[in-house]
Amino acid sequence: MFGYGGDYRSRPGALAGLWLKLLVAGMLLVGLLQYSMLLQAREMQALPSIQRNDLPLEARQTLQRIEIGRPFRFERDGIVFGNYERRLPQQPRGYYREYTVLTPGERNRGARRIIWGCATQAATPAQCRGNAFFYTDDHYRSFSRVQD
Repeated sequence: MFGYGGDYRSRPGALAGLWLKLLVAGMLLVGLLQYSMLLQAREMQALPSIQRNDLPLEARQTLQRIEIGRPFRFERDGIVFGNYERRLPQQPRGYYREYTVLTPGERNRGARRIIWGCATQAATPAQCRGNAFFYTDDHYRSFSRVQD
């Protein structure tokens, strides 16, 4: 067992060898986690961005409502956005929430949405660290990261 011809306690230094293997495994795990974080950062940078002031008026109004925790017109506003299309950076379920951006002339919710990402279960962005906002005007086919 452990490559030492028997029980790891049977030879001097075998325990040190076991600890070395555990240390190397731990270092590999940390490296993989750091690599995963790097990939997420690159995914975030790969998305096009849009300045908040360049958003349509209705999208800016939706952002304001999200930020102050105001009630929304549609009951589906604020539900978990599953990111099934995988067009946003991968995050744990519950990280993203979706909100309707009203579209003039539409009788239903239309195709425009603001997606809010927050790693904590915050009620408003002011209570969240690491907010991320995304805008889509084509019902999740493409996204732009909202910049202040």
